[in-house]
Amino acid sequence: MDWKLKKFEDFTADELYRILKQRVDVFVVEQDCPYPELDDHDRNAYHLFKTVNDEIAAYSRLLPQGTVYEEASIGRVLVNKEFRKQGLGRELLERSMDFLQEELGENKIKLQAQEYLRDLYASFGFKPVSEVYLEDGIPHVDMIYKKQ
Repeated sequence: MDWKLKKFEDFTADELYRILKQRVDVFVVEQDCPYPELDDHDRNAYHLFKTVNDEIAAYSRLLPQGTVYEEASIGRVLVNKEFRKQGLGRELLERSMDFLQEELGENKIKLQAQEYLRDLYASFGFKPVSEVYLEDGIPHVDMIYKKQ
């Protein structure tokens, strides 16, 4: 098992393919949500992912402040179906937040949480800053973490 953090230009073609495939498998196929998964933000992001036997087990996209939002953001958070219920989601979020705060010096982090994960994000200090809304047919809530 291996965690990696890469910029877009540092990916091998195989790594990029496996990450994009896993994102489509989870967000488009599994959640039955046809939407434009490739949104032009990948080139400006840091990509945190864990591989297990060459499979993408967990992934998040980390964007510095001013790229999508005024705040830094965490998005495209996923754990491959085969690796769920093993604590990878919590570890992924911890590592994502640590990188944004410690390496990029970010004090505020925004995310668009699927509503059913609100409590998970709240356990890390994220607070809702919007009402629940539908994004591509799935209930979401905007949440922000502010470093104390």
